[in-house]
Amino acid sequence: MCGFVGFTGNIVNREAVLKKMAERIIHRGPDSGGFHMSGEGDSDSISLGFRRLSIIDLADGAQPMYNEDGTVVVVYNGEIYNFMELRDELIARGHVFRTRCDTEVILHGFEEYGVGLAAKLRGMFAFVVWDSKTNTLYGARDYFGIKPFYYSPLSDGSLIFASEIKSMLEHPGFRREVNPEALRPYLTFQYSAMNETFFKGTYKLPPAHWFIFKDGKMEINRFWDVDFTKKTSASYEECAQQIDSRVRESVASHKISDVKVGSFLSGGVDSSYVTACLMPDDTFSVGFDPNDSQHKFDETGEAAELSRLLSIKNWREMLTKEQCLDAFADIQYHMDEPQSNPSSVPLYFLAQLARRHVTVVLSGEGADEIYAGYEWYDETPGMRKYKKIPAPIRRGASSIASHLPYFKGHDFIIKGSGRPEDWFIGQALVFPENEACDILKPKYRVGPTAREVAAPIYKRASGLSELEKKQYLDLNLWLPGDILLKADKMSMAHSLELRVPYLDKYVMEEAATYPAKYKITDKTKAVMRDASNKTLPPEWVNRKKMGFPVPIVRWLEDPTFSEKLKKAFMSDVAAEYFCQDKLVDLLSDPRHNRRKVWTAYTFLVWHDQFISTSRF
Repeated sequence: MCGFVGFTGNIVNREAVLKKMAERIIHRGPDSGGFHMSGEGDSDSISLGFRRLSIIDLADGAQPMYNEDGTVVVVYNGEIYNFMELRDELIARGHVFRTRCDTEVILHGFEEYGVGLAAKLRGMFAFVVWDSKTNTLYGARDYFGIKPFYYSPLSDGSLIFASEIKSMLEHPGFRREVNPEALRPYLTFQYSAMNETFFKGTYKLPPAHWFIFKDGKMEINRFWDVDFTKKTSASYEECAQQIDSRVRESVASHKISDVKVGSFLSGGVDSSYVTACLMPDDTFSVGFDPNDSQHKFDETGEAAELSRLLSIKNWREMLTKEQCLDAFADIQYHMDEPQSNPSSVPLYFLAQLARRHVTVVLSGEGADEIYAGYEWYDETPGMRKYKKIPAPIRRGASSIASHLPYFKGHDFIIKGSGRPEDWFIGQALVFPENEACDILKPKYRVGPTAREVAAPIYKRASGLSELEKKQYLDLNLWLPGDILLKADKMSMAHSLELRVPYLDKYVMEEAATYPAKYKITDKTKAVMRDASNKTLPPEWVNRKKMGFPVPIVRWLEDPTFSEKLKKAFMSDVAAEYFCQDKLVDLLSDPRHNRRKVWTAYTFLVWHDQFISTSRF
């Protein structure tokens, strides 16, 4: 696990700028660094920087890495789990390898396959390859967006790119300017939901895409997508057996390392299943001090019990309110963009705990999106009964209801249309769209609505079942924008490599063939739960999903923190973006408005770290 930075074109103090960019992300790679600079003109100049966290081939895996004659160079962040197979294939085609690390597979793979390389890789990755023979920059981001990739095209035709935005701020051509379109959808989604980031003119490379940058022009293409259209003829039990075999194989692939590997462990089935398949020496869990959380926010007891049953050492830490609030500014600094999912806070401390003992951890992210584990994927008994009414009638009622003022049953009728694109925007909904617009100053009401953000994704999913449309949206929006972003940024803040074996293209391709009736029965994630029962005790298999609950109500009701919130909401910065009276009104009922208060506060904390700050 590492981090890279880079830019094309010539600038004043080029070497010094490159080194400052790399230094800004030293937490991603504290073990070593490397640099490459070549070319003198705008079209043939490349500057690459790299920070390394040594995981595989500790002695020979340094980057930037070059081909035999030095004409092709790569910097790369991630892990390729099929690199030995590709290595053998490339050797058979005449390529000569000098190391046994996966980075060299990307280097020779580009020489052999060109832009087709990305689709051949199995793993998590973001990388760039510079070909000095053609002055071409090629890059790609993995299938699910596990690893980040940011880029910023400049007006002079050059390009800045990096694993983290904060490093790009060290480049003199970078625009440190808030993107006015980002704030409105953020207030609804709780995360940065568009390809253009909170920094105007800076973008995220979408998951499962590659790009070519040449002569100041950037071409971006998708190399993979989830296919829900092909369905298996296998029985439910056969699919459960298939899942068990595939998850075990994926965990085995993900544990390859020359350093110690552990596992995050909560009380839920996802991380428990991974842990039972991995059987590491150590597991790691965090909860909240009972004085702050009334015990309901603590699954560490279940994690400790499973570790005991598996004869694994479990390391636990109970977090205090003071710890969490004191670290929040640093959390937002590492996040790069505002992200108000409260679970980022315990995840930050969980990664810190794990790094004291291991360098790599496996975690359970992705199972809910792949196997349909969220409650919003299921239906209430009342909705199942309502859906016996013919679909054209339900859709007509939904269309009429959507144009009427709110009344009892309004949302039920709209959801009953069978068209999630009419109402479902993913797993997070903080400010409803009208409230998000209403609380902002007119200048910042220009961003797209949540439905407008979701619309092109739903368009690609037309023809799928209702459940699969929801899954497809979450796989493309919620998963990379929230779940995986915080997983990467919080683990890398502590120089910890986090691997996610459910988010494997083979796991996904098999799961996409399972019919909806296998995924949701009297429980969510049904066939996956039954697969895990071959390894786990029933009480872990069928435990209700808790997520990573955080006692933010208790925090907001603390007098000292409440006063800090009020001061932030009444600040000049808040007045620039928000209708301040409406913002302050949220504090009159912090229990009811807890997510809205937290989301607005998160933006202001981020703003203090990146915009109105002397940190850069």
